[in-house]
Amino acid sequence: MTEPAPEHPHAPRPTTAPPRIPRPTTAAPHAPTPPPYGTPAPAPAPVLVAVAHGSRDPQAPRTVRALLDRVRDLRPGLDVRLAHIELNAPLLPDTLDCLRGADAVLVPLLLGRGHHVKRDLPAATAAAPAVRTRIAEPLGPHPLLVEALYERLLDAGWTPADRGDPRTAVVLAAAGSRDPDSARDTRRTARLLAARLGVPVVPAYASAAAPTVPAALRALAARGRHRAFVASYFTAPGRFASACAAAVPHRAAAPLGDHPATARLVLHRYDRALSANAPADTVTLLASA
Repeated sequence: MTEPAPEHPHAPRPTTAPPRIPRPTTAAPHAPTPPPYGTPAPAPAPVLVAVAHGSRDPQAPRTVRALLDRVRDLRPGLDVRLAHIELNAPLLPDTLDCLRGADAVLVPLLLGRGHHVKRDLPAATAAAPAVRTRIAEPLGPHPLLVEALYERLLDAGWTPADRGDPRTAVVLAAAGSRDPDSARDTRRTARLLAARLGVPVVPAYASAAAPTVPAALRALAARGRHRAFVASYFTAPGRFASACAAAVPHRAAAPLGDHPATARLVLHRYDRALSANAPADTVTLLASA
């Protein structure tokens, strides 16, 4: 009988095959289904054009740009542009000229219904028929502004202990207008701020209306309200804001500026202008706007 040939000394020994690892797929497990071929892309959101008044104070345009940076942070991807009614570039007609064929919502960075809101903005949009525009409400009055005013007063030295103090009061310093609707809007803000602070809040004006800030302070002092603060009801620094603050320099709050509540309100006004059936403003917007 022939003996089997010996195993080759260098032949590899059989090993167990490693387990098969599935190759990863390129698609994510929950990747959205792509739209059918030929489906049009969604239309871009209308451009938000923030319309400031304009000022010779160089701090004013810087402050407005800082406010719009906050707006962009809150709504990434939204096209936000700046325009001025006067004194600063870009002026509103120039901004609209750059938006030919686009949709835009003009949000006035103004605090009441005055001549600029009622006349200047509609005239500017009528002169720019190549832009499909809507005009939002002015910023004021609104509870979000009251929140910004309150925190600016805290920065100026107001404390919760001042609530109910018979010596304390606040002057709400505004630009002033001959339009009665503008005065009504300022008085409404004063009432909202008084409810927030628990002390009297008296509207006063830098121009075109009475009383002036010094006159309001004298009237309060005559009533025993010698500890008076000035709440600066201005969107940005400027000549009027500085003149009002000079009346009580150690207890005058800064303008609204780029306060986060103001940025939220700009977007709220934009959204309301886009919504045909938007509900009326309520205090609950403090948490949701």
